Amino acid sequence: MPAEITWWGHATCTVEDSGVRVLTDPLFARRLAHLRRRRGGTPSPEARRADVVLVSHLHADHLHVPSLQALAPGTRLLVPRGAPRAVPGFGRLRHLRIREMAPGDETTVGDLLVRAVPARHDGRRLPVGPQRAPALGYVVEGETRTYFAGDTGLFESMAKEVGPVDVALLPVGGWGPFLGEEHLDAGRAARALAMLGPRAAVPVHYGTFWPIGMDAVRPHEFHSPGTEFARPGCWPRRVPPCRRSRRSRRWAIRRCSCWC
Repeated sequence: MPAEITWWGHATCTVEDSGVRVLTDPLFARRLAHLRRRRGGTPSPEARRADVVLVSHLHADHLHVPSLQALAPGTRLLVPRGAPRAVPGFGRLRHLRIREMAPGDETTVGDLLVRAVPARHDGRRLPVGPQRAPALGYVVEGETRTYFAGDTGLFESMAKEVGPVDVALLPVGGWGPFLGEEHLDAGRAARALAMLGPRAAVPVHYGTFWPIGMDAVRPHEFHSPGTEFARPGCWPRRVPPCRRSRRSRRWAIRRCSCWC
């Protein structure tokens, strides 16, 4: 069976591989501080079903405590090392089976091997204080090798740290009109794709949340990163979505499928 990937918006994805459901950076809210969900509805209850949840870093749009509270008791939760001490309210997640991860750490979930890899991104829980935890990406290996980059900039050892993958879930934007070097815009994400050489790629982390009252400020930064990401170079052909809805986009990713 191929891996099946559902993008629920922002950095929230479900990866189904080898009978295991993996959920990334769950964010089920319509609004977060000064951000509101501008496209798509909140993820359906189906999004909350997961065998393991991967959290890439401590920023509130990636480690969202209320969304994690909505997970079923006993769900496995992988977080950057130091997260329980750095994040207020983490004690409300005692119903989950929590494991702290650092780059290079591995764990198995059913027939999947999950490996934490480095990311180039601020690991602090802002604006709480100076406590840090590493920002992470994850490689999920089952019938398909899937790389979830979390939120990251380009770094020289990216291909070496990640290793060979079939699918890359790459951030191609953000919620602000200007992205620093610790993020990927569409152009840098295309460079990352060239470095990693996956057989398929899914652009994420764009076109979902935007600051309230800023709709007229550089709207192309909200709407177009996914299209811009697909434009540079000659990629392998895109895997056609097997389902589209107001709430999600879903792809079946087979080993023989590519983006050209």
